[in-house]
Amino acid sequence: MPSTYSPAVVFDPASGLGTREVALRPAGPGEVEIEVRAAGVCHSDLHIVSGDWPTDRPLVLGHEAAGVVTGTGPGVTSVRPGDHVVLSWFAPCRRCRKCVAGQGWLCTGTRAVANTLPDGTTPFTGADGAEIWPYLGLGAFTERLVVPETAAVKVPEELPFSVGALLGCSITTGVGAVVNTAGVRPGESAVVVGTGGVGLSVVMGLALVGADPIVAVDLSPERLAVARRFGATHTLDGSRDDVAAWCREHLGGADYAFEAIGSPKVVQTLPAMLTSGGAAVLVGMAAIGATAAFDLFDLADQGKRILGCNYGSSVGELDIPRLARLHLAGRLPLDDLIGTVRPLSEAAQAFDDLRSRTGVRTILEP
Repeated sequence: MPSTYSPAVVFDPASGLGTREVALRPAGPGEVEIEVRAAGVCHSDLHIVSGDWPTDRPLVLGHEAAGVVTGTGPGVTSVRPGDHVVLSWFAPCRRCRKCVAGQGWLCTGTRAVANTLPDGTTPFTGADGAEIWPYLGLGAFTERLVVPETAAVKVPEELPFSVGALLGCSITTGVGAVVNTAGVRPGESAVVVGTGGVGLSVVMGLALVGADPIVAVDLSPERLAVARRFGATHTLDGSRDDVAAWCREHLGGADYAFEAIGSPKVVQTLPAMLTSGGAAVLVGMAAIGATAAFDLFDLADQGKRILGCNYGSSVGELDIPRLARLHLAGRLPLDDLIGTVRPLSEAAQAFDDLRSRTGVRTILEP
């Protein structure tokens, strides 16, 4: 039974965002207990707070984090106490058709998206004994948590926890969109619309694989300046420039157009930016039920593609260590993505940071 309580950032559909004391049960079979050292604040958390993704139960927020293993349940073999780990929010079951085919990001057996552990339970309870549920199977805005073994990915000890936290979602999503989902090759052209944390990770991924040119589009001059630092060769103001016309005039159409906002209005402009045979890659997560309209004749006639991208088409236990090694080798400047570091008690201000669209991530430290 749980014996100690820790503060946690909880969103309750009845009372909104706040801090509560939560208790954590010990790790059970196939589970790992983690001491959280750093957690990133992501738009997927903001979607819950803003109501874009409704919830009918209280959730401990936070789904990109890094920490240290403090305990393991029976049957766990991949990590042990003292290991440094990145938490992968999309914990695959390893047994369904998609997992067996090597497509863990499409796992049909995971319970993470239902905000539970694999057995349908939660490790958290409130001071009144009521259940509080882990957002995306993690609930990382607290000091300690329990996760399935497949969510705890061992990384080198020299990897900073703040960088590791971002590997749990935004970086793996953005770089994976380039490398895995789109398969961009050296010399191919790309447009990135939206240069927040995920969009900047897309830009970094494009620079990593040798794409050229790399065109960043945003409404903020400050964010566009940051995008140039991460590898963008050209920048356009989305409120002033006709991006599709620019792509046709200067590129003959782009090979790839990445959308990293989740805006239906922006998504439906992507095909006009593409050359024949080009691909629009939907990286940003839209509100549930959102739709967009496309010129169907143009898509068919010009052989253009629209690619959905969940978690960068990544398998956490493979891709996260690779990205960690690339950072430690100096190939990915991931520490430049870190903006403000705040204590857990300033979670509300961290969401304000995210709304301000500075382009870099806020890190919470318990």
